[in-house]
Amino acid sequence: MIKLLVAGTVAYDSIETPFGKVENVLGGSALHFTNAASFFTDVGIVATVGRDFQLDDIAFLKERNVDMAGLEVDRKGKTFRWHGKYNFDLNQAITLKTELNVIENFKPRVPEDFREAEFLFLANIDPELQAHVISQVKAPTAIVLDTMNFWIENKFDRLMDVIEKVHMVIINEAELREISKEYNLVRGARKLIARGPTCVVVKRGEYGVFMMNEEEVFLAPAFPLESVFDPTGAGDTFAGGFMGYLANVGDAGFETIKQAIVMGTVMASFNVEDFSINRIKKLEYEEIRTRYSAFKGCMQFGECTL
Repeated sequence: MIKLLVAGTVAYDSIETPFGKVENVLGGSALHFTNAASFFTDVGIVATVGRDFQLDDIAFLKERNVDMAGLEVDRKGKTFRWHGKYNFDLNQAITLKTELNVIENFKPRVPEDFREAEFLFLANIDPELQAHVISQVKAPTAIVLDTMNFWIENKFDRLMDVIEKVHMVIINEAELREISKEYNLVRGARKLIARGPTCVVVKRGEYGVFMMNEEEVFLAPAFPLESVFDPTGAGDTFAGGFMGYLANVGDAGFETIKQAIVMGTVMASFNVEDFSINRIKKLEYEEIRTRYSAFKGCMQFGECTL
């Protein structure tokens, strides 16, 4: 039995940033998530790809105890593709082209061996599909959901129905403001918590992470870097580190969530150092431990003596 299940996309991306350009590289929410989470626990992935996808390109994940029994190959279609661009404001992606291809008619099927997973991450996919995945799992310790502005604008009611069934929401700053109709993050998070989740984690790009539950708030900065090449997938990589840590510890209490946020931030900091999944793919666990310790040191300070 796997401990962590993710449902999302595996894709080919073409990306332009001020620092370079790549075409048809590996991407997708589920792949970025799994690439990070697999450092900490066994992961099962539910997604679909087309006849053009080269499965050998992700064979390395099997060495990290990733079970790909839930990765369907649709021989009739092509893999989901996204073409995006970033200017010097790397917090804002500009979508140039999206080809849904096989995910347009995707109906996720959770393998029997995955249905008792202790932790479930619903990556950024149609809320109808997120609800379908929830209906196939048994009783996870934590169900965590991500979404995007497209679903907020086009399937708001269905999305809110799904949010009522999850334990945590991971969302970016602009999406929280849009879904809550509140500019203030505290008020926006409180509105979401009132709908059912016990915790809201807000991704703020280079400004770090804001987390809030019913009683407490936690803030973490972004890890300071000299070189940032490509932020694509950083949010999903954050979620992978976050959920992988929770699954490794086997707990979703407030203190563990704070540690998981730091770990997620560390993993995202590696992701942006190269295009696609390249940096995380070649990452060594000792590098993670070293950066986690350095990041912790950045946030430590003494008591006020006034």
